[in-house]
Amino acid sequence: MARFRIDLEYEGTRYSGWQIQKNARTIQGELLAAARTVFKTTALEIYGAGRTDAGVHALRQVAHLDAQTVLAPEIIRRRINDELPADINLIEVAKAPSSFHARHSAVARSYLYQISRRRTAFGKKFVWWIRDPLDVAAMSAALALFTGMKNFRSFTADDEDEKPTSVLVEEILHRECGDLLLIRVVGSHFLWKQVRQMIGVAAEVGRGDMSLREVRKFLSSSSDEPARFTAPPSGLFLERVYYPGERRLRTIEPVLAVESFGR
Repeated sequence: MARFRIDLEYEGTRYSGWQIQKNARTIQGELLAAARTVFKTTALEIYGAGRTDAGVHALRQVAHLDAQTVLAPEIIRRRINDELPADINLIEVAKAPSSFHARHSAVARSYLYQISRRRTAFGKKFVWWIRDPLDVAAMSAALALFTGMKNFRSFTADDEDEKPTSVLVEEILHRECGDLLLIRVVGSHFLWKQVRQMIGVAAEVGRGDMSLREVRKFLSSSSDEPARFTAPPSGLFLERVYYPGERRLRTIEPVLAVESFGR
């Protein structure tokens, strides 16, 4: 059995997330179906670095594929792409050691969130349009509260009795780009809906409808309130998955052309 690292991108709009599900269309399900066609067998496995929710996109998700084959990585990439729908694309396929695991070998994940401060005819599937004026400085102060090792039990739909809810958020950066507000969140890993709830709470602070004191309270005690402000999946992208020795992104670039949102 050979192991391959797969770097891929996808638009998550039409899918019920990454993980294969019964009676639902998923990214992993589409990949498995395409790979089974190419290799003409069901005796293969595909594991992702992380599960993206329904409607969430990926600029560079990572998975590993185990298959019995003598095909070269580039041939595998081309043939699987030929079987995939247009909104899923393999960027790169490379031979990997048997010790490589897309999820367990990763040391950090980076997510990008795009907020549009104007209505757009072209980017609705890739942004969260917020009509209200936003105080970006206030949002920045709220986001800064999330950095470091914190207990995010109030910012996830996961059950803290079944899964640890402490997460190391390494950094949160933001950039204004025309009418877009870009927010990058980098951490060791993330809980279910954590990033979207963090962004949603920060947006409430930016609107002036929530204080920093309330945000601190969410971090110090358990609360269901952040779930009410969960940002939509349309604006969220799994930006990168990092492995030991890989260089981190330093600049923040919009997924959509800046010209679409003014300057």
